[in-house]
Amino acid sequence: MNASDDYCDFCDLPRSQCVHGMPPPPPKAVAAPPKPRKRTTSSARPSAGTPAATPASTPARPARAVHRRWTPPEVFKPLILEVLAQAGGELDNEDVFLELEILAEDRLLPADSETTPEGELRWRYAARRARASLIAEGLMTKGTPGVWQLAQR
Repeated sequence: MNASDDYCDFCDLPRSQCVHGMPPPPPKAVAAPPKPRKRTTSSARPSAGTPAATPASTPARPARAVHRRWTPPEVFKPLILEVLAQAGGELDNEDVFLELEILAEDRLLPADSETTPEGELRWRYAARRARASLIAEGLMTKGTPGVWQLAQR
């Protein structure tokens, strides 16, 4: 066997180290879904003289408050529209972020100042998602890259 046969023609690495000479990884095993748990029932049943609980006599559960770590994109939608309207319909994205930070400072949560795995501030990521939603709703247009623009009405 020739020494040049051990090297890849595409990346000049030994075949044992390059992606071209390696076999594909084995397929991942699919885990079975967890089995549903059986509900345990109380052995105490109402006797014939005890009235059964009815929906009217059962107290309603209070609505659970949603605890969020980060501000959701829906919060930024009206703020983005307000900033763009004040700027005449379009604004550079960095200027939009500066204005949004000022407008939303009382609504931002402490974790909004953390960064995403990509290194972007979480509130800016939420604002970009809000922009994408506004574009899908037809309230904004993509326009020039780096410029946020209201749709013409």
